[in-house]
Amino acid sequence: MMNQYLIYLKSTLICLFAISMLVSCKSENDKPVKQKQKLFTYSQVAPATSLDPAFAKNMANIWPVNQLFNGLVQLDDNLNVKPAIAKSWKISEDGKTYTFQLRDDVVFHDSEAFPDGKGRKVVADDIKYSLNRILDPAVASPGLWIFKNRLAKDPFVVAGPSTFILKLAKPFRPMLGILTMQYCSVVPKEAVDKYKKTFDRNPVGTGPFTFVNWVDNQAILLKKNPQYFEKDGANQLPYMDGVRINFLGDRNTSYLEFMKGKQEMLSGLEASIVNELLTPEGELLDKHTNKINFEKSPFLNMEYLGINLDYKGNTPLKNKKVRQALNYGIDRATMMRSLRNNVGKPANAGFIPAGLPSHNPAKVVGYSYNPKKARRLLAEAGFPNGKGLPKITLLTNPNYKDISTYLTKQWKEIGVDVEIDVKQSGVMREMVVKGNAPFFRASWIADYPDGENFLTLFYGKNPTPPNYTRFNNVKYNELYERALAENDDNKRFALYHQMERLIIDEAPVIFLFYDETARFSQKSISGFSNNAINLLSVKRLKFD
Repeated sequence: MMNQYLIYLKSTLICLFAISMLVSCKSENDKPVKQKQKLFTYSQVAPATSLDPAFAKNMANIWPVNQLFNGLVQLDDNLNVKPAIAKSWKISEDGKTYTFQLRDDVVFHDSEAFPDGKGRKVVADDIKYSLNRILDPAVASPGLWIFKNRLAKDPFVVAGPSTFILKLAKPFRPMLGILTMQYCSVVPKEAVDKYKKTFDRNPVGTGPFTFVNWVDNQAILLKKNPQYFEKDGANQLPYMDGVRINFLGDRNTSYLEFMKGKQEMLSGLEASIVNELLTPEGELLDKHTNKINFEKSPFLNMEYLGINLDYKGNTPLKNKKVRQALNYGIDRATMMRSLRNNVGKPANAGFIPAGLPSHNPAKVVGYSYNPKKARRLLAEAGFPNGKGLPKITLLTNPNYKDISTYLTKQWKEIGVDVEIDVKQSGVMREMVVKGNAPFFRASWIADYPDGENFLTLFYGKNPTPPNYTRFNNVKYNELYERALAENDDNKRFALYHQMERLIIDEAPVIFLFYDETARFSQKSISGFSNNAINLLSVKRLKFD
């Protein structure tokens, strides 16, 4: 058995490295020369679990899926919705009917699933089939929620080979953004029928790269799709010959591989290595500037502390002025500089993070560092200098112990005694969902690029999740429902701003920071796409 395993492993590794081997071509003298294939290599801490778009629920799956598949529409770097398989669309005046016209040059990857082994052209029936898979209980896609309570009775209509219609039960302006999610990628029925439950290991899409191989917990290999429909001007995309995704288990190992030049990109930071790369002000250290590139950009992730307003036990956090005092008692700028090397921005302008068009510091003014005002609020709440204020417990996980410790020291200065209760993430999440945590560390990463995706956390009719704070405000609920039906962006954003000002006043959360992506790349690579949803796109990357 062991010998058979070794033979299998050896053959698999040969396949994995084949695309990066030197291949023969001819020079002007007709003599064989060696030319290196252009292989983009990066690593993920968490291994992918599925290459079926219906299960693209986290970054570990989303990044590989994005190289293999396309949806009707896609996002540009500014989070504007752009054509993909659909070349154009119209939205009815009542906001409930979306009519898409499809391109006629999009074909599925070559696959044994098709009668002749050659990929066929995508038609409107493929869109209907793919979106119905998300709704199918037998598929059990975690993406079911994107359509929940939003679709008409017969929501997906084929009005010809190149015309697809989506019907909603009521207007929902963020729907186009939802359709850019990888859940909505287009797949061929023939491949799903052939591979059945192993389709996630035999993906067939329309994307810039096609599937080659996958070794569990080690690597995934993709190769260039020569029939890809998108171009960069007159140039055929993608530029790379292939993509190798390594699963290395931790960021420290990934950092070492990147610094050795064995991978082209390093994404994200670990506390143990941040000072090896960045100054306290968030700039690349001088010793690296000639070797690597560094870019940071807004990431649609809001970091905060949640307060369970419906907690059944006794807690001083039920007093709004205590919650406001905790918000005024934090020096967020110092926190970001000393603990995050300025990767991220202080959350001082509401709950919608920087990077979204509805984020507006001029119209939504949040909490600044004001210990004097914090003490005054505590006194008004009946706790002058914190006297008589019961000890507060903050539930957090090991990764946030440093920030939590910083916060407790800040609050000590205004007379508030907060202790930290560190739990593993799974235990902590269960406590929060069941309502057993009055005060807890939390974050929210955008599912789709609209401020509504953050404001839905406070809609009183929503369950937990996403309404972890159990916030329920009549005025807020009314504004939220009006915003859902508003098709004019400026009017909708104005409603968002009213809702945010309510959140700031009621303070169901302690605002911490708006996250940023930290991406490092080798000097030899150009064409990176920086976007606030931290979606990796390889199709325009090239070696200089």
